[in-house]
Order: sequence, then C-alpha cells, then structure tokens
Amino acid sequence: MEPIWLKYYPKGVPAEVDVHRFASLKDMLEQCCERFRKRPAFTNMGISLSYDELDRLSRDFGAYLQQSLGLQKGERLAIMLPNLLQYPVVLFGALRIGLVVVNVNPLYTARELQHQLIDSGATAIVVLENFAHTLEEVVAATGVRHIVTTQAGDLFPPLKAYLVNFIVKRIKRLVLPWQLPGAVSFSAALKRGVSYGLQEVALRPEDLAFLQYTGGTTGVAKGAILTHGNLVANVEQTSAWIGGILKEGEEVIITPLPLYHIFALTANLLTFVKWGANNVLITNPRDLPGFIRELCRIRFTVITGVNTLFNMLLNAPGFARARQANVGALKVAVAGGMSVQRTVAERWQQAMGVPLIEGYGLTEASPIVCVNPLEAKTFSGVVGMPLPSTQVEIRDELGRVLPQGEAGELCVKGPQVMRGYWNMPEETARVLSATGWLSTGDICLMDERGRIRFIDRHKDVIVVSGFKVWPNEVEEVVMMLPGVKEVGVVGVADQKSGEAVKACLVRMDPALSAEAVIAHCHANLAAYKVPKQVEFRDKLPKSPLGKILRRKLKEEQAGGARAR
Repeated sequence: MEPIWLKYYPKGVPAEVDVHRFASLKDMLEQCCERFRKRPAFTNMGISLSYDELDRLSRDFGAYLQQSLGLQKGERLAIMLPNLLQYPVVLFGALRIGLVVVNVNPLYTARELQHQLIDSGATAIVVLENFAHTLEEVVAATGVRHIVTTQAGDLFPPLKAYLVNFIVKRIKRLVLPWQLPGAVSFSAALKRGVSYGLQEVALRPEDLAFLQYTGGTTGVAKGAILTHGNLVANVEQTSAWIGGILKEGEEVIITPLPLYHIFALTANLLTFVKWGANNVLITNPRDLPGFIRELCRIRFTVITGVNTLFNMLLNAPGFARARQANVGALKVAVAGGMSVQRTVAERWQQAMGVPLIEGYGLTEASPIVCVNPLEAKTFSGVVGMPLPSTQVEIRDELGRVLPQGEAGELCVKGPQVMRGYWNMPEETARVLSATGWLSTGDICLMDERGRIRFIDRHKDVIVVSGFKVWPNEVEEVVMMLPGVKEVGVVGVADQKSGEAVKACLVRMDPALSAEAVIAHCHANLAAYKVPKQVEFRDKLPKSPLGKILRRKLKEEQAGGARAR
C-alpha cells in the first residue's frame, strides 16, 4: 500500500532516490569540487575559500594525517572546532583517507571531553587553541597520540590572520595558557602535507564516516555509528526535496548553528557542498552585533537555525539593516532542532517575507526524517512529511501501528538510519529492530495528509536552544557535590532558550547554597546543561520503588506557573 504522504508531495519530488549515486562522501566532495571549482565554498569573517582551495587544502591535510602521522582507515579523529574555515578542511581531509570523524563540542568540560575521547577510541584530535587548556587536563588519560592545534585566523590572508589572532589572544583574552607537548600547528601540518602525495583509499557506503555523539535515556552520551552511505543517502533525500526551489552553484547559505551538531553538519555543510553553494560560517552567533554585520555584508538565499536563534535575531538591534540589505534575496528559512513557536514564525515571516520551514530529525537518522514543502506560504505547525525513501509509523507502547490522528512513538526506517550505537549493543537493540526500524522515543501523530505533528519528547529530555540535556547526567554531577542528599532535574519554560534546566534538591548540609550548586555544575558540565534554577525542598515525590518522579516535579512547575 502506497504511503499516504506521497499523494501530497511537492511537484517533482520522487518517492525514492538513488542512494548509491556516490559511493562515499569522499566521492561526493571530489566531484563537487571539480564541478564548482571557481565558486566560493565557505566564507568566514569576510574571507572565502573556493571549491578549488577546499580540494587542495583538504588533500594536503589528509596527506599529513595519512603520511606523516600514519593514521589508517577506520581510526578515529576528534574535531574540536567552532565554525571556522578550518572545519571543512579538516573534515574532508579526514574523510578522504577513510578516518572516522568524532565531532566534539568545544565548550565541553574536561570530564565530558574525557568521556568522549575514551569512548570513541580517538587517536588524534584537531583543537582550536582557545580550548587547548581543557584538552591538556585529560589527554594523558585518553588514547590520543596526535594533536593538531589551530588559531582562529589560520586560513586568513597574513595580515588579517595576524590581526584576528592578536585580538583573540591579547585583546579578548580568549586563550588560556596551555601546554601540549608534541602538538603540531595546523599551518605546519598543511605545509608538511604539501610535500606528500595523498594515497587513495577505496571507500564503500558501509564504511564508517562519523561517531556522532548524542544523549541517551540513561543520560550517558552514545556514539551513533553513521556510515558514508547514511550521510550520502540523507544528502540525496534532502536534495530531492529542495530541488524545486534552489539552483546549483547559485545559493548562499548562512550557517550560525555549530557544524559539530548533526543538523548543521548535514543540512548546511554536506547538502550545500553538493549544491555548490557558498556556506557562510558564523563563528559566534551570540555576538549579535558581529552576526548582524555578517548578514549585512552578504546577500544570502538560505538560512537555517533553531527557534531561539530566529527569536534572538528578530529582537536584535540592527536586524532591520540586515533585513533591508537582503530584500528579495532570501528564498528559504529552515528551522529544526527544537519546536518552533508560532509567534516567532509569524514575526519572522512578517519581517523577511518567507515562512519558517520546520523539519524533524535526530542524530540516529543522519538526521533528517521529515520536512515541510519549501513552497509553503505560511508556517504550518507540523514538522512535515517523510523524505523520499523514508518510512514512518506511529506505534503504541506494544509496538502496534496506530491509526491517523492518534499519538504514539514515531518509528523510522530508511537508508539514513544509523548502524547502531558504538560499543553499546544493548542500547542498540533497544531502539533498532532487526528489520531496521528505529524507535525515536518522540511522541508524534500523523494527520490525514501524512504530515507528522510533534507532540513531546520522550520521557524527561530537556531541550535548551536545540541541544538535548538529559536529567540523569545533571543529577549525577549534582550528587558529586558534598551536602546533597537527593536531586531531581526537570525542564522549565524559558523565553530565551525554550527550556531551561531546574534542579530540585534535598540537602544534608543546610549551608549549601544555590550558588555553590551552580558553580559546581559549571565546572563539570557544558553551559547549556547547567541548572538555571535551583530549588531546595524537604522531600521529593517518589514512586513506591523509591524512584524520584520527575513527571510530578514537572507538573508542579507547570501548576505553579499557571497559578502565578
């Protein structure tokens, strides 16, 4: 029986795509660099790399990794970089020689970084020197043998490179002292790579491309095993969906979300390389004046982001200038990573003339599963229809398929679905069936047109500006603090970030303060995971088995908000 959503597909979008068009991301990159050689590929702080330069520099860096460091196909390379020109060079250099990329959030604490490096078995890392001090704390306890450090301006022309690096170090003082014996600079690595020839590595769709880490129901970060075939498939699926609106070799996309996050990695970097677009990398979107200047500097046709980012832009002084500078240019604005608030979507469309196109995905699906038609004239409030070559079902707790209009767990099957979790067979078996169906853990329903409406996250996940925070991890860190007896962590509504983390504590030490709890968390968690609110209680609601009932805590928070 034909899926109902196919009847409502945009004109020209096929039911299936050729997921074997490219054998690997390496093949896709090399062909795209050849096709769009003279076009700008990536732009950062006003400096661009052409596809020809991307091809050459990634070859040089890949040759360094392969010939100088001796890294072999299948070894893991960690990349700890924000959105800089170095990121695509390092990424494609690694993929071209068959390495498995481990994306690392540069804002991780030492504890979080150590877990990911050990769990992935990474043997090499590329790190921005702003974060080298964090690596210094843990590297001896990991299997990392090779370190490449880079400065923000390393791929800029000499004068601009000097100025940018001077400002970062001496004016803004963003680089703390660090010592990593044996580390090689990125510039030196490129110079060495020039003298080597890149030995070709044959790659197949089933070869690993990424260990992309994501939170799990246990709170333990898990590495989703994504193959070259997974990512190529998702790029082809997405390309089929956007082909009626966008044109190869002509688009300019704004990328403010971090490339180490799966959303921007696939939706921006990989997909738009395939389209020969110019990807404008925003290194620090929280620097609103700088972000606005970038938006005024270049006419862009596509922008992606999360609800909080679009809301931030709309409220930013000077956004009117950016809007005026791009009158008639913007074709598509895509929102993902978290639910879009209707008020934000309506304000955006009024300001920019195009709706926010909402989609749905998850790391385990490379990530894109559903998208609204790009031809949409208004914000829909649904996350769209399944992409080509994708099957979805809404199931109840017993695994039975539910009829249209009934809410249940969204399950997905398609060529973009991960192979499993790295070294976690039990977790893999829990979410991935023998027939390839992925249980997403998200509660959704399907309407009469086959569109998916997102209802809520499974269980207790907290979504802060599009990033998942799992309460177990935060609770574990809080319990490390002397004086804490019990803790329950939940999400509470927040105007800026959608949700914020709240910790409800029972103290053993009555002198323990909220400030001490927050300071402790800052030392052990990335900033978005740190509780914004701390509440002390005499007791916490529990089940008969003694389990803290987060659901009750959330209900109390919601009730209190309504009462106020």
